[in-house]
Amino acid sequence: MVETLKEAPRLLPPVELPAYTFIPGSTTPHPYRHPDGHSYKKKTPPAKPLSDETWADNRSFLLALDLFNIGYYWEAHEEFDKLLKITCPDELIGRFLKGLFKLAAAGLKVRENSIHGVRRHAASSGEVFADVAAEVDSDRFCGLKLTMLQFAADRAAQLTYSQLDTDGEPIRVFPFLLRPEPLPLA
Repeated sequence: MVETLKEAPRLLPPVELPAYTFIPGSTTPHPYRHPDGHSYKKKTPPAKPLSDETWADNRSFLLALDLFNIGYYWEAHEEFDKLLKITCPDELIGRFLKGLFKLAAAGLKVRENSIHGVRRHAASSGEVFADVAAEVDSDRFCGLKLTMLQFAADRAAQLTYSQLDTDGEPIRVFPFLLRPEPLPLA
């Protein structure tokens, strides 16, 4: 199922979305490097470390989920990367973020029409979520259901995707949302 999804439920409603989603190899200007980029010289607050206990108060995490759910895969990938850079990659939270990072990369690969990249990133993401699930006492981690994440990632690796125009319009390419529960108060 491929659809535009501007009406996806937002976790951070007051945050303005970029004018377009960046797709490498397309005509959209690079967000940071090009003067016409949607985030050129834009100051953003630094990311704060993510934890299972405080995920609902983590602006970067909620923004990354919003971006992913609406189809801004490159931007979600960048936001997950900010969190990864301040997290120990060998700790549970670092591995969890790496799974989300790879899932966003799979969405970007759909937009780049790289089916091999989609399959590689999505399958790797599913493996990471399975490993994280094996180590936690609950099916939820940072508000997200681990079995759903693993299933969604594995399914994303198996789906067939249509060729998409790369004009920068955010398009949701996966038939699922990253929707934490309980929902944080906006």
